[in-house]
Amino acid sequence: MKQANIYYKNLLAGVLTEVDDGYEFFYLPEYLALDNAKPVSLTLPLHNETYKSNVLFPFFDGLIPEGWLLDVALRNTDISILDRMSLLLLCCNDCIGAVSVKPVVEEESGNE
Repeated sequence: MKQANIYYKNLLAGVLTEVDDGYEFFYLPEYLALDNAKPVSLTLPLHNETYKSNVLFPFFDGLIPEGWLLDVALRNTDISILDRMSLLLLCCNDCIGAVSVKPVVEEESGNE
């Protein structure tokens, strides 16, 4: 299961998760409580319920580069062009605009 923290202007706004039957996105309660909270997209208005989709939400898919920049990313990794979540995590850490995507890093357990 791949997860991404979604930031809006350097504020952690929500979490995007790839699940078995598609994708889920939800805003964090702390973000929704802010007076200046803004939706990451007009297609994902501020809402305390989880959004679900069979495909990567078009807003997030639209953040993935196209053309020669996508070709560079594909050539330098073993990611398939069909693996949209992996491409989002790889290419959208520092996007143009207010939204950025950072992989959720699971803490390592001390049991080795």
